[in-house]
Amino acid sequence: MRTICDSDGSWKILVVGNNPIELSDIFDRLKGIQHKLILTEMAFDLKSILERLSHFRPEHILIDDNIGRVALQTMIGTLHHHKTRNVPITILKNSNYQETIGFGVMNFILKQHLTSEMLYRELVNSNHFLETQRSWKKEYGKRKGQLERFFSSSKVQI
Repeated sequence: MRTICDSDGSWKILVVGNNPIELSDIFDRLKGIQHKLILTEMAFDLKSILERLSHFRPEHILIDDNIGRVALQTMIGTLHHHKTRNVPITILKNSNYQETIGFGVMNFILKQHLTSEMLYRELVNSNHFLETQRSWKKEYGKRKGQLERFFSSSKVQI
């Protein structure tokens, strides 16, 4: 199973948002993750995301939901049609009451009272969830083919 750490123990995380104060708080939480070197790039909009992805290969993407629903949908859709399709995306939320986008998002984290330890656990959980989805999809493909071959080879006589 692939982990979210590089072989040198570093994590490459792309952080997307438009509020410098809240993003600085997220960067403080990322720096507080012990025993890991966190390599980050910051992006503010779709254009800057694509610029960062030309030289930075993130293993995780954190997106602040303050960017707005339409921008969030556009970013997630673009990321899933880009080289980052298999990179877990976590949305940083202000509250549980806001409508969220589910497709392609592995996890949601409330920004309020977020600690480095909580962020670390959520990043790991997001990665495990993505790996589980991949495994299920692979196994489903195998089993579906087996069932199709079984039913096509055996003729039910009535």
